[in-house]
Amino acid sequence: MIKMIKVRHNNVVPTMALGVQQLKNEQFSSRKLPPGFDEIHGFLDRFYMSRIGIRMLIGQHVALHEPEPEPGVIGLINTKLSPIQVAQIASEDARSICMREYGSAPDINIYGDQNLTFPYVTSHLHLMLFELVKNSLRAVQERYMNSDKDVPPVRIIVADGTEDVTIKVSDEGGGIRRSGLPRIFTYLYSTAKNLPDMEGPSEGVTMAGYGFGLPVSRLYARYFGGDLQIISMEGYGTDAYLHLSRLGDSEEPLP
Repeated sequence: MIKMIKVRHNNVVPTMALGVQQLKNEQFSSRKLPPGFDEIHGFLDRFYMSRIGIRMLIGQHVALHEPEPEPGVIGLINTKLSPIQVAQIASEDARSICMREYGSAPDINIYGDQNLTFPYVTSHLHLMLFELVKNSLRAVQERYMNSDKDVPPVRIIVADGTEDVTIKVSDEGGGIRRSGLPRIFTYLYSTAKNLPDMEGPSEGVTMAGYGFGLPVSRLYARYFGGDLQIISMEGYGTDAYLHLSRLGDSEEPLP
């Protein structure tokens, strides 16, 4: 029964994003945030964070009852997750969508300790990295699409700290305007030039346009005490810093 509940609500995030975009199209013609939007933004933050928690609990319960769990995996938590491996899979997935959308895709270079592992939820990390890499690929592809210059690669750097594992996704896609930076984590803002058709049939994941990827990714990071920060240099590119807390790895003594 709870498996079915989880499956039934798989499309809640894109469905809510479509609703928010339709609200924006009908009520607000400009890209400026409307008065009173803080209430909508606050509601969506609470709604999505609650959803992450509920799906984590359901998923953990279902996974714990799997007859043949993978070695080193407890429920949804992989006790020896390799961030480099997840980054490679997320990059391949994002590049395939970029290829489908544009016919080509920038290269992705991944740097870091191949042997690094830490406990984390694989699906959460894949979702966040996929979103960040997808954004970088789109920015680079659109900037160099009609250019004779060599297309610079997207770079992913994995660093192992004492408190966090930090992953940086760096691109040379032109960056975001300074005036737009305060809005990148709101649900009505998108840097995409061509927004997806709200009325037509959905063809799965699109490269950009719904405006929920970054704010939802930040909520996933914050759910386990991490964070997501974006630093942009307009005219050059953007760096996204994904800070991941080590689950159950704290060396601080219990009070």
